[in-house]
Parts: sequence; C-alpha cells; structure tokens
Amino acid sequence: MRAEFLIFPGVDELDVVGPYEVLATAGGLGADVEVALVRPESMNAVTAAHGLLLTPDALLGAAPDLLVVPGGGWAAKAKTGAWGEYQRGKLPMAVAERHASGSTVAGVCTGALLMAATGLLKGRPAVTHASALEDLADAEAVVVEARVVDDGDVLTCGGVTAGIDLALWIVEREFGEDLATRVAAHLEHERRGTVHRARAAD
Repeated sequence: MRAEFLIFPGVDELDVVGPYEVLATAGGLGADVEVALVRPESMNAVTAAHGLLLTPDALLGAAPDLLVVPGGGWAAKAKTGAWGEYQRGKLPMAVAERHASGSTVAGVCTGALLMAATGLLKGRPAVTHASALEDLADAEAVVVEARVVDDGDVLTCGGVTAGIDLALWIVEREFGEDLATRVAAHLEHERRGTVHRARAAD
C-alpha cells in the first residue's frame, strides 16, 4: 500500500506526523506499506502551523492507494493551512481527482473540509475537529459523533490526535487487528473513541 500525506503551508504538524508514524511503524513491523510526504506541484519545503519545516519526498501521485489529507488553521481562518487551501480551491480539486482515480482518501481533523470542498463528502458520514462540525454540516456531509468514521473509500476523524486512531484503524482494516495492536503497543498509545464503520472498503 502506497500512503501519501499531503503537506502544505500551515498544515498542522501532528495531523501529519501522528498517522505517518503509525503507518511507517506498521511497515517496519512487516506490513506492505510505504509512506511519503507529497505536494501536488512543488518539491519545496513547507513551514507547518507551529514552525516545523516539512520537506516532500515526492510529487503527489496520480492515484496512491491511500491519500491522507491533514488540516490546520481552519478555526483561525488563516491564509495558510486548510482554510487558505479551501479558499484557493486547487488542493481540494487535486484530492477529488485522486479519489476519482481510485484512491482511498482519509481526512485528519479539518482536512475533512478540504475533502468536502468539491462535494466529496456530500451525503456521506464524516467527522472533523469540533470547531468545524457546523462547516462540515454546511458542506452537506452527514456529521457522525465518532472519533473515526469509515465509509469505505472515504475516511475522516476528529481533531489532531484523532489522526493516530484513524491510522491505527486503517492498519487494522488493511492488515489485521493483531498488527494494529502491535503498532499501538510499540507507540505506547491507548486507542480511544468510537470507530463508526458505515460500510466495508470497496
């Protein structure tokens, strides 16, 4: 499984690094998974929300198996971060194109709003950071009270640290509960919250 993590100026660090480490650890424990930080059109490094410099490994693929879309900066209506990317529209379009090409798309925190921007979540169960739930509902998603929402080819989760639980759920879904338990133990993370599974992966 090729898992690509979108990065962009103002992205929240933990939205990226938490699930990235979960999937990379799964790979280290034997799962067939590779992870990469990607940007759609540039290999330039980006400065994340709290000042961490993130450097892409590659350009965004045409149809990665899994595309992880983080958030950041939504509540502050920042020019950088998810809010800024939502307003510009180019990044949401790239996400929608990958989904149409067969990628499973997973939104962390307000990354869900980047997914929703082009109608990807219309009529589908989803969740995001508590501060953006009304915006998610306004985008015609069906807001679910859960930490992780799995609707097959589209997954979302609550805010920031929920990305770790989202990634552990993806490990469980794709590689089995035993491996997910081993990864959680390795990271000394206690899984928490509800996983709302609307349907199995296609």
